Amino acid sequence: MKRAVKNAVRRALGFVLALFLLSIAVFFLSRLSPGDPLRSYYGESAERLSESERADALDRLGLDRPIIVQYGAWLQNALRGDFGVSFQYKRDVMTVIGGVYGNTLLLGVTAYLLTFGLALLLGAFCALREDSPADRAVRRIGTVTGCIPSFWLALLLILLFSVELGLLPSSGAYDIGRPYDLLGRLRHLVLPLAVLVLGHLWYYAYLIRNRLLDEVRQDYVLLCRAEGLSRRKILFTQCLRNVLPSYFGLMAVSIPHILGGTYIVEKVFSYPGLGTLCFESAKYHDYNMLLVLCLITGAVVMLAGMAARALGGALDPRMRGRGAR
Repeated sequence: MKRAVKNAVRRALGFVLALFLLSIAVFFLSRLSPGDPLRSYYGESAERLSESERADALDRLGLDRPIIVQYGAWLQNALRGDFGVSFQYKRDVMTVIGGVYGNTLLLGVTAYLLTFGLALLLGAFCALREDSPADRAVRRIGTVTGCIPSFWLALLLILLFSVELGLLPSSGAYDIGRPYDLLGRLRHLVLPLAVLVLGHLWYYAYLIRNRLLDEVRQDYVLLCRAEGLSRRKILFTQCLRNVLPSYFGLMAVSIPHILGGTYIVEKVFSYPGLGTLCFESAKYHDYNMLLVLCLITGAVVMLAGMAARALGGALDPRMRGRGAR
């Protein structure tokens, strides 16, 4: 019990330290990068500001002080729950994020579950029919689609289904003026989901297929075959169970990949979410917004990795010792 508490405290401290270091890196890099943050706050009129007006604006936003002083003030406010005001939206950062994070959650989680659910089924199907025409066809399709960049695939689907056929919307999260229309939201999700799933499905299905085939070649499988068990039953009752811990580890490792893909797809489809906010805040030097979004993204990735390791240890006793160290 004491060891478990000690490990939990150590992981919590490591998590907080990682977020602290991430905040320092993002804060300093964003402010040292070239660009004018006043353009984010004042728009095109920033170019018409006089020297005195510009100095007053920088003083009002706290941007005329040394960077280390700015970070100290931000950290002090952040510890009280105040993460600053968005330069671009003129509102509290958390208020702006609170209005769109649900869209990213819906798109990202749905794509994540669909990708790994379908990858598991497709990988098991190919492992069950190793070197069959169906297995070879899936592998070749995966090789081709894996070489297609997500943004190019997104543009292709927009051209086909939105421009040419007019079947699906090409941007947004819902129809204008109808945010609570479930059917409209689902229609807006189809193309972004298709890009995300197709961009990741084949790669993970191929990995799962190979891990299942490695497991099929273990000695205990020969014993099961000698007892009269079919290949299908061995694969789904024995091999798949042994592969699941590493499968969950693969899911944890893939979270940054899926999350990054979600951010890119949001930008291509003008989907209002955290990814779109990230690109806009970086482009317009909206420092407070960019910093909080980076911290949220980093926290999600680290927490998911910790949860996956804990789940892997629960499913596979061999991993418990590794998680404790």
